[in-house]
Amino acid sequence: MRRLGILLAITLSGCVTVETSSNSEPVAEPKERAEARIALGIGYLEQGNMYKARENLEKAMEHYPGYYRAQLSMAHYFEKVGEAKSAQRMYETALRQHPRNGNVLNNYGTFLCKLGDYDKADKFFRKAVEQPYYYLISASYENAAFCALKAGNVDQAKTYFSRTLDHDPNRVRALLNLAKLEIDAGEFTEARIRLMKFNQRYGVQKASLQLLAELESKAGNEALEQKYRKTLEQLG
Repeated sequence: MRRLGILLAITLSGCVTVETSSNSEPVAEPKERAEARIALGIGYLEQGNMYKARENLEKAMEHYPGYYRAQLSMAHYFEKVGEAKSAQRMYETALRQHPRNGNVLNNYGTFLCKLGDYDKADKFFRKAVEQPYYYLISASYENAAFCALKAGNVDQAKTYFSRTLDHDPNRVRALLNLAKLEIDAGEFTEARIRLMKFNQRYGVQKASLQLLAELESKAGNEALEQKYRKTLEQLG
């Protein structure tokens, strides 16, 4: 059975370029030094070492002032330690300096959604997907969908989940959530086909079986419902 992965909002990349100093010793470019500090900072943040996390993220910003990934990482740090106003200021700085950066727009939209400012968040998600050379369109549509759900806008969430899958058919959370919304709306055929295709691609999963059992229960197919519930019990 294939393990299903989780996409992170901030990814850390790899390739290092170097310049040569006057004494012929290789010296990392400012951007690469910043990337190294970002990687350390995020690592410490995940371990719960907030002091070291902040220290390294501030170093990243010193190495490469105005670098959007350092700014987003610093904003993420402020969110984690409950400093919403500091996070807001950092996001606004990033937006002033990078007004057409899809990653900045997407992350700020996510932040606004957490604050409950759903309409404004939606505007930033929409703006993110409109940016040329922004390649995480599926992630922004998925974020917009979850934000629409939080706002109670089910129809909009369905539209956004569909757009997510148009751009990336393999986004599992979008697929399962769209199937759930289709079941709730009585669109049983669409949801059934979606979940069957899911099982063919990823193998039988608890999440898809639970949805199939719910679907057949609402559709009045008791035999199929019991079949899926029995399989769920066997999976433990």
